Amino acid sequence: MKKIEAILRHFKLEEVKDALNEIGIKGMTVTEVRGFGRQRGHTETYRGAEYSVDFLPKVKLEVVVSDGEAQTVIDKIMTVARTGQVGDGKIFVSELAEVVRIRTGETAADAI
Repeated sequence: MKKIEAILRHFKLEEVKDALNEIGIKGMTVTEVRGFGRQRGHTETYRGAEYSVDFLPKVKLEVVVSDGEAQTVIDKIMTVARTGQVGDGKIFVSELAEVVRIRTGETAADAI
């Protein structure tokens, strides 16, 4: 099993969610996050004072899938979330040792 974490632009979330639903991915977790990479934030002016906005608002999408579904999910996220501009985000993939559904005690793929 794989855990796929994608850092996305806010306005791409609904498109990515709908695209993942179309390929059969139903469960996901979304968190509002702030951060920066190469984009490095920007400067803004408020009441005549200039200040730096280092941490930009993003959305973190987390999905747990079987090993066989992982590449399809990654490809779908990349296709839908890409704008071609700096700041499109990142995708992180990790191996999961175990998954347990609390309600039933099911484990591994049955728990997804």
